[in-house]
Amino acid sequence: MIDPVSLRGSRLLSLALCSIMLSACAIGPDYQRPPLSTPAQFKQAEGWRQASPSDALARGAWWELYGDPQLNGLVQRLNTSNQTVAQYEAQYRQAQALVRSTRGALFPTVDLSAGKTRASQGTGSSGSSLSQSGSGIRNTYNTQLGVSWEADIWGKLRRGLEADRASAQASLADLAAMRLSLQSELVQNYLQLRVIDEQKRLLESTVDTYQRSLNLTQNQYRAGISGRDAVFQAQTQLKSTQADLIDLIWQRAQLENAIAVLVGVAPSELSVAPSTEIPALPEIPLAVPSQLLERRPDIASAERSVMAANAEIGVAKTAYFPDLTLSLAGGYSSSSFSNWVSLPNRFWSVGPQLAMTLFDGGQRAAEVDRSEAAYDQTVAQYRQTVLDGFREVEDYMSQLKVYGDEAQVRDEALQAARESLRLTSNQYKAGLIGYLDVVNVQATALSNERSVLTLLQSRLVASVQLIAALGGGWQPQPDSTPDP
Repeated sequence: MIDPVSLRGSRLLSLALCSIMLSACAIGPDYQRPPLSTPAQFKQAEGWRQASPSDALARGAWWELYGDPQLNGLVQRLNTSNQTVAQYEAQYRQAQALVRSTRGALFPTVDLSAGKTRASQGTGSSGSSLSQSGSGIRNTYNTQLGVSWEADIWGKLRRGLEADRASAQASLADLAAMRLSLQSELVQNYLQLRVIDEQKRLLESTVDTYQRSLNLTQNQYRAGISGRDAVFQAQTQLKSTQADLIDLIWQRAQLENAIAVLVGVAPSELSVAPSTEIPALPEIPLAVPSQLLERRPDIASAERSVMAANAEIGVAKTAYFPDLTLSLAGGYSSSSFSNWVSLPNRFWSVGPQLAMTLFDGGQRAAEVDRSEAAYDQTVAQYRQTVLDGFREVEDYMSQLKVYGDEAQVRDEALQAARESLRLTSNQYKAGLIGYLDVVNVQATALSNERSVLTLLQSRLVASVQLIAALGGGWQPQPDSTPDP
């Protein structure tokens, strides 16, 4: 029978340990965001046409700014079927499982065991109890229930949980950053494909025009109005344009194949039908630099890594303090199966255990130094990520501004080239000028037409890059991991 005095002592010890646990503070520095020098606004924001945030951005579906249903469907397929996204999603689930595992260490561990042992010992040994058996063999039946709990007095387990939770949040942000990067890549490929469709229509129309010019020149040659040089000039121009048209076919195929892989299918399983429309350039709502820290998932991931490294410092410092483990075990042991579980065969044990390293040759100090250096490294990486984010936004804003100014000038040049071509064609039909003059003007007009389309493609791509640099439609998600 258990002594009542001992029982009361055990209860008092348990209450005292619980009080210690409730009042204990975790060793190590509490996390604070590393200070940053954040500008009030972007340098290129002056004169920027600010658009109101749209519903698409509020929902995170930033690609809907381009108003293309086929593009929307492709991005949705990417979100659900892209294999790189699947890898990062699985990585995040691993991080979540690690958090649950670490949190489980805060609670007692309960073990149950049952078994049978069969032993024999020689008659000359000191185990006389075995020799009493006629055969020298003894069976032992044993069952035991054990409870063990590590009291987190110094906060080692809590700091470890804090580190794992921050790492899981970083993994979630990494998933969002990779998804945003792939979405940006798909949208860029799709917009370039649509511009190629328009270039293809332009060249097809130009080929038809050049074919009619060749027919007209051949008729004039047969009538003795033009020389053979005019015919060869018309043929050269026609064949060169046909070659450019063929070149667009493989460029479009490459973009279509890239889109197929991004949505998680083989290139043979996806065909993007041609379209007669190019998505319009959207108005992009611009955030201030301080909001960029919360809007970009890669910056959020870098900061969560700082949080994890900060908590690891606390874990390293707790190695200087003793570990307290409380254990309780009880069960039955008998040499006979029939009366195995009976009161005379019971046994139990209970007691605390303190364990502390007295000398380790400087290993603990080295681990603390390593943890602090790792923290400094993540801080530098975080600050560099923020600086890179600021630079990207400034670059794409500047690029879009320059492209906008260039587009106005190129539109004026295109209108002039079209008018020059109209006048020159009329003069050639009237026999006032030679075909060489027409060829030069046609080449200039086609070059301007293609330059305008190429510039539009660059503007669309830059707009996608700016949206991604601003964080897309991503919003920081609250931590879904419950507190311990």
